[in-house]
Amino acid sequence: MRRTALFLSLLAAGTLGQAQAAPADPAKSSVKFVFTQMNVPVEGQFKKFAADIAFDTTKPDTGKVNIAVDLAATDAGSSDANQAVQMKEWFNTGSYPKATFSASQFKPLGGGKFSATGQFSVKGKTANLTVPFTVKPDAKGSWYEGSFPLSRLAWKIGEGEWSDVGAVADAVQVKFKLYVAK
Repeated sequence: MRRTALFLSLLAAGTLGQAQAAPADPAKSSVKFVFTQMNVPVEGQFKKFAADIAFDTTKPDTGKVNIAVDLAATDAGSSDANQAVQMKEWFNTGSYPKATFSASQFKPLGGGKFSATGQFSVKGKTANLTVPFTVKPDAKGSWYEGSFPLSRLAWKIGEGEWSDVGAVADAVQVKFKLYVAK
């Protein structure tokens, strides 16, 4: 009877068979992006984000990840660009302050490589996104690293006069490096 009650309470709490989520260390982690402006690659970064990761490489089907990026803390390479990305045509941070990614579907790809499929939301649009990543454990935790391309126009980032890909290319490469301590 006690064993059944314990089992049911663990099941209700959602902890049975799932790893506990742990926050990424912001001092060791980064979320960056590369875009091309006037045929020149420009690297930027999101200075504020939160990432909670529960992932066991031996049981990827129990994994979960939630990432929220504060778009108002975007460093796009210059103070003018940092102000511009806040505007309605770009991230519209007044209405959509965060971009999020939540995944609970993981697929092993071999050699410490995996993919995560989940819901990506930015600027009022939500869609499925598959993100490849690697896991590199060390003595004190694990590194989760990856990159993936985004079409900024598909997400309505850079509308109006900025939809001209001659000035700013459509393709944006997002790169992340997240460290989670044990």
